[in-house]
Amino acid sequence: MTKVRTYQELIAWQKAMDLVVAVYEQTRAFPKEETYGLTNQLRRAAVSIPSNIAEGQGRNSTKQFQHFLSIAYGSLQEVETQLLIARRLQYLTAEQTDPLLLQCAEVGRIINGLVRSLGQ
Repeated sequence: MTKVRTYQELIAWQKAMDLVVAVYEQTRAFPKEETYGLTNQLRRAAVSIPSNIAEGQGRNSTKQFQHFLSIAYGSLQEVETQLLIARRLQYLTAEQTDPLLLQCAEVGRIINGLVRSLGQ
């Protein structure tokens, strides 16, 4: 297996970046009164996922990388919850939410696999 030289080579980071773009696209139509509420919170949580993957990969130890992957996974859980809130509030339809939740599940599996490969 070849060694990853940069966080940009990590599939987890790439898929998390795709999720960020999708979240931004879907939250554009949220009500204006949510600009500083759910819209902002959802976007920040989404951005946190690839940001923590990148920061962790840049650290000097496997233990620190695992720690930042744990934070990224927590942010992913936040995104999932906030998407479900948006659906309950009817800011998003099931047709809009379901693909995002599938992306979340995929990112989660990849992060968990990466943690396992680092040797919990």
